[in-house]
Amino acid sequence: MSSKDLSSTQYFRTVQEPALEVSQVLEKVYSALTEKGYNPVNQIVGYIMSGDPTYITSHNNARSLIMRVERDELIEEALTYYINHKLK
Repeated sequence: MSSKDLSSTQYFRTVQEPALEVSQVLEKVYSALTEKGYNPVNQIVGYIMSGDPTYITSHNNARSLIMRVERDELIEEALTYYINHKLK
């Protein structure tokens, strides 16, 4: 390795994953939990109430996905959906 290599700035570019909407995160997490045989509603509620990510399976990257969303955003999404589809 020459000294020129050490004096040059090297660039490292990462591929950014497209941002997912909260509803998309919930759909993916729900699907992963169902595929693994869990009750997805109970598991998601457990995560929201406790903040413990182990309620969510790591299958299909579900745990990582749900941790990108604030828990209050998950509640807001679910409540908004319920109000718009059940109360109107």
